[in-house]
Amino acid sequence: MATSKDSSGGKRATTGGNAQKSGGGSASGTPAKRGFAAMDQNQQREIASKGGQAAHQKGTAHEFDSEEARRAGQKGGEAVSRDREHMADIGRKGGESRQSANRAAAAAAAAPKGGRQGGKEE
Repeated sequence: MATSKDSSGGKRATTGGNAQKSGGGSASGTPAKRGFAAMDQNQQREIASKGGQAAHQKGTAHEFDSEEARRAGQKGGEAVSRDREHMADIGRKGGESRQSANRAAAAAAAAPKGGRQGGKEE
């Protein structure tokens, strides 16, 4: 615990607002999972499901219609496409992937089909 002096000159124990208690983290310095994050996935799903159900009952839940989803996707695409370097990388990877797929298909077509190998035909 941290200590600080009070107005009378003595020391008193204080606790830090967001300070982690010792012994709760890993050796790398990351804090241990607490609360919702520490629960297993099934517990998290149950709780989240209850929240979704409550929102629907209350009438405050939001569901995208197809037009609204299309606009949202378009906005995301516009944001990503502003980064020219990123777009060039995507295009390059696609071209490389297609080229390697074409090479594999050509190699498969050139390979001998089943049957006897190296023998005379009768």
